[in-house]
Amino acid sequence: MENTAENLKELTEQYIELEDNQSSEEELHELAHEIDHLVFRSELIMLLNKVDEETEIVALLIGEDEDDESFFLPVYTSEEEAKKAIEFFMNEEGSGEFEMDKATGQDIIAAYEEDDDFLGLAINAPENGFVVFAETIHDCCDE
Repeated sequence: MENTAENLKELTEQYIELEDNQSSEEELHELAHEIDHLVFRSELIMLLNKVDEETEIVALLIGEDEDDESFFLPVYTSEEEAKKAIEFFMNEEGSGEFEMDKATGQDIIAAYEEDDDFLGLAINAPENGFVVFAETIHDCCDE
């Protein structure tokens, strides 16, 4: 599984590079489809933060105001990527007790599919921050 997650990191970096170079929409679409499959199958690392005796999964809120609680869950392709994020979040928040947990993309999406505020996953955020919307994550082999 770890190899799959490493491939995911490479593909997201490749997508960003292609997008920056203004590659064709077809090429970007094909690569995005492949990324959706890898996210579905990969074992990814999530961050948990213990604050005041409660442990919560780290989420990236993107709402413009307090009534909008839309969020992405940041997930990481390796412990090294997760450690970089923990360092970033510690610098931003100033405190917290972070832990790592693992699950497949498929399991993460299934756990949040009923939450209307859940938008998807942010791969290796904040360093990379490649987002994948929940409704696109799938595996054609299972259809």
